[in-house]
Amino acid sequence: MIDQRQPSSSTDGVPLPVGPDVGRFLVLAVVFVCAACGLVYELELVALASYLIGDSVTQASVVLSVMVFAMGVGSLLAKRLRCRAAVGFGVLESVLALIGGSSAMVLYAAFAWTGGSRVVLVVFSLAIGVLIGAEIPLLMSLIQRASRRDAEGTVADLFAADYVGALVGGLAFPFLLLPWLGELTGALVTGAVNAVAGAVLVLWLFRRDLAPHWRRRLLLLNAAVLALLGLAAVLAGDFEAAARRAVYGDEVRVAVRTEAQEVVLTGPPSGPPDLFLDGRLTVRGRDAHRYHEALVHPAMDGPHARVLVLGGGDGLAAREVLRYRDVRSVTVLGADPGLVELARTDPGLAGLNGRVYGDPRLEVVQEDPFSRLRLAEPRAYDVIVSDLPDPAAAADTKVYSLEFYGLARRALAPGGRIVVHAGPPGTRPRNFWTVEATLTAAGFATTPYRDRSAPGGDRGFLLAAPDAAPPLALPKGAPPLRSGLRERLSGAAPAAERTRLSGLEPSTLVRPRYR
Repeated sequence: MIDQRQPSSSTDGVPLPVGPDVGRFLVLAVVFVCAACGLVYELELVALASYLIGDSVTQASVVLSVMVFAMGVGSLLAKRLRCRAAVGFGVLESVLALIGGSSAMVLYAAFAWTGGSRVVLVVFSLAIGVLIGAEIPLLMSLIQRASRRDAEGTVADLFAADYVGALVGGLAFPFLLLPWLGELTGALVTGAVNAVAGAVLVLWLFRRDLAPHWRRRLLLLNAAVLALLGLAAVLAGDFEAAARRAVYGDEVRVAVRTEAQEVVLTGPPSGPPDLFLDGRLTVRGRDAHRYHEALVHPAMDGPHARVLVLGGGDGLAAREVLRYRDVRSVTVLGADPGLVELARTDPGLAGLNGRVYGDPRLEVVQEDPFSRLRLAEPRAYDVIVSDLPDPAAAADTKVYSLEFYGLARRALAPGGRIVVHAGPPGTRPRNFWTVEATLTAAGFATTPYRDRSAPGGDRGFLLAAPDAAPPLALPKGAPPLRSGLRERLSGAAPAAERTRLSGLEPSTLVRPRYR
């Protein structure tokens, strides 16, 4: 049973190891640390869920709304512990450190071995939110026991330390923890910091408020939590390798975390690799030409001296474009620089893309596509190839917005065309036809087409031009194609039309309509 003696402060006759002002400062320092750790847990759940599940807006909304609700529940539950705040806070921080620190690893394990992580995401959001919400009432009791100042000033100081800690945690996550430690180890280190902060406060500053058996129990509990977190950190590399094998199979050749995504190459060393981005297969090496030929070549039927490729860091869309000898320049815009570097240097991927990054006609521009097109000269390109993720999976759907397509229309030369990879019309018809409605609202006439032989089984494209819907045909001087695309194009437009949804609104920056 928890010791129910009322803890004493320096003003209650039982002195703390330090004076009231120092004790107050130490409690506020722990508030600062706990707030920083709590925000790291939130951001880590949002980031990892976005990587694994996709649709970052939905994942952020789920995590933050569930956690805020749970924090309110935790605050109410903490009222029962205020009379035994030191013990309650000690147990609370140990449990929070263990749950928060291990959350990334458990979420990744659920994704790797069961294929689903939504339930785990909600459970951890609830648990962490309840524990974070219970911190403030208990810390309020502890700070008042350390120094009996006016209640209004104490509340102001406590919330100031909490908000500043949240600021530091929010900045430390993307700029320190992710690049230096990664998702898994970063969460484990955060949990260890959380546990140490809580242990120092309770087992040293408020140790006289604890019965001897509770001091021993809390000491053992914190030691066990730190040991578990440390063991998990030591095994994190092996765990991540095993999880990758569960997701991608036993032939993982390269696995890197770039600034934008997780990039994995699989397959035998001597063969063309399969490319996964954030767990989604985007290139199947043995038949990658099917998707990229279907994407690029219909758009090349017309003037094509100057071509802009949006995304396409793997170099495969650029490879198809550069097969035309009369192409003078190709600009690859907005590609992940880490993926571009891998496409330059990995023998398998470089062989697959024909080593296009060594072609003098190709230029890579590491800029945001929206900003670049906003500043681009009018009529700068004959063809725009949008080789971006599905709008439902894209972290930034502004590149599928009415405003973006308006900028693309301005950047096209007379007779120019744009082709957009718009996702599978069979399984996500609403998203596909929303892209079509958005292009139409931006002043384009569209020719939808569908290719079910491309990797992934169902790929939808929209070929568009400002003046009239371009014909779905191949250029007369098209290079030899390996995928039988010419024959497949005859039925590609009717196959897309059979999935048509009418009456959809265009997607804009302030009213995104993809889901």
